[in-house]
Amino acid sequence: MSPAPTILVADDHPLFREALKGAVSKLLPEARLVESDSADALFASAEVHPEADLLLLDLNMPGAHGFSALVHLRAVQPQLPIVVVSAREEASVVRRALEHGAAGFIPKSSDPATIREAIAAVLEGGHWAPLQADAVEGLHPEEAQVARRLAELTPQQFRVLGMLAGGLLNKQIAHALGVSEATVKAHMTAILRKLGASNRTQAVLMAGRLAVDPEPSEPG
Repeated sequence: MSPAPTILVADDHPLFREALKGAVSKLLPEARLVESDSADALFASAEVHPEADLLLLDLNMPGAHGFSALVHLRAVQPQLPIVVVSAREEASVVRRALEHGAAGFIPKSSDPATIREAIAAVLEGGHWAPLQADAVEGLHPEEAQVARRLAELTPQQFRVLGMLAGGLLNKQIAHALGVSEATVKAHMTAILRKLGASNRTQAVLMAGRLAVDPEPSEPG
């Protein structure tokens, strides 16, 4: 860790971002704090600050559906330690976050001292999570397989899949990304191939396996 660490804080709730920033500032007064309120803003910040020492990541920001942003960032920036910060405190959610590559998990109900303890542990190269995570089974094999496939997507393909999951059409995705519809179709072809999906609907259903509350799988 550098003398003045860079900490990325990604949460779409301004009040909780302030709480996280306060905890970090008390622990590391000289830290440089970089805020994001959406997945796209976070990905841009992470790209601009590849030297960042830590990411504090909310699970459900705009553009980040469940564990998908965690999986994507672990693939494209494996050197960046990530601590998930979430209001969802069930043991199964904690365990899934850790198995998807998080170095720590901080429940949003934690007091400031606990938040600082968790951040310090991860910055020192360790892990930190509530003990209840040890009491549940690990990832379902289907979810682990989807995560491995999702990790193969490029950042732009990940954005296209997220927009597709949000119900956008090719024309709308092209407009949002500033590219041609032909480029979007090329991305879709690559996404389907990498996920092993036969069509757009199946790709969205597969990505949905990484939601905090995944929909039941369809028969067969």
